[in-house]
Amino acid sequence: MFRNLYLEIQKYRLKDNKFICLFDNEPVDEVVVFDTETTGLDPNKDNILSIGAVKVVGNKILSSESFEVFVKQSDNYEGRSESIKIHKIRDCDLKNGILINEAIDKFINFIGSRPLVGYYLEFDISMINKYFKKMSGISLPNREIEVSALYHDMKIGRIPQSNVDLRLSSIIADLKIPTLTNHDALSDAVMTAMIYLKLKNNY
Repeated sequence: MFRNLYLEIQKYRLKDNKFICLFDNEPVDEVVVFDTETTGLDPNKDNILSIGAVKVVGNKILSSESFEVFVKQSDNYEGRSESIKIHKIRDCDLKNGILINEAIDKFINFIGSRPLVGYYLEFDISMINKYFKKMSGISLPNREIEVSALYHDMKIGRIPQSNVDLRLSSIIADLKIPTLTNHDALSDAVMTAMIYLKLKNNY
């Protein structure tokens, strides 16, 4: 009941009806798993470099319908060497990117009203909302599913009072998820989708 009221308030505050698809009924047993690569870890001052996402329908990852965009940066942007070592996105990789508002538009059309799944999802959603709020007047209204919380609940249920290691690498190792060689937004989204499906099906 509270969620229905929340959605009605968000819909009332919506400034642009092209985003009304966010308020459609959720498709049955469908989610979108997504990840962002950014210039840093502060949503207030850092920018999105890329967004990667995949749809999960039932127990299947629809890799053929994946989503990936690179975001063009300002003329004075120079990739920070520390972050380049992690995400491998160089300045030249972004030259053919699209503007952030177009990237957000495409992302919204991709996710629709599906629940959003991720690892450290709060950060990724904060980065999307940094731009989306200016465009729409609202924050993303989609339900959120945090895989580290699902993993924690599963481990605590099996081994009460244990210390649960919630590092992504540890979760991947414990669930025997294949590690993709590329560390980019789309590859991370696919690995997170595999984690989600393992946990959804009770490991």
